[in-house]
Amino acid sequence: SKRAQNYQKPNRAAKSNQSTMNIKDRINSHLKTALLASDKQTATTLRGLKSVILDAEIKEGKRDSGMSEDAVVQLLVEQVKQRRESIELYDQAGAKDKADAERAEIDCIEQYLPEQMSEDDIKVLVDKAVEAAGQVSMQQMGQIIGQVKAQAGPSVDGGVIAKLVKERLSQ
Repeated sequence: SKRAQNYQKPNRAAKSNQSTMNIKDRINSHLKTALLASDKQTATTLRGLKSVILDAEIKEGKRDSGMSEDAVVQLLVEQVKQRRESIELYDQAGAKDKADAERAEIDCIEQYLPEQMSEDDIKVLVDKAVEAAGQVSMQQMGQIIGQVKAQAGPSVDGGVIAKLVKERLSQ
């Protein structure tokens, strides 16, 4: 038939388009896939992420234009942090099934975050910031954390930076 003659197989370039899609579009695309596959847990997590992003856009008055990728990354980092706190509480309460559900959500969310820096890479940034500051005391810890966070980017957990800075300053 004429339709079959006009059909073109998807090429590799079309698949690599995933990396050029913004995070919001990727979430929408993956949500559709999860719904079609009847993957309820992933669909629920992705719906939650869409809701968080939409709420933030409305609060900032950017509903039509959308938020920057960095702002979306920051929202996702906050979502991961909330779930990690929930995991701690569930583990303390002995609710292993709920903790495991939160871990699965973290795995789902992290696929939309840029690659995390390793602790060793963060330590290098901490060392450079402390050396550049010269004589540093614990009172200047916040300044050092701010400098490292600015260099490391929004996807790095501030708690990890704080821990490493504290370790370095207590040496």
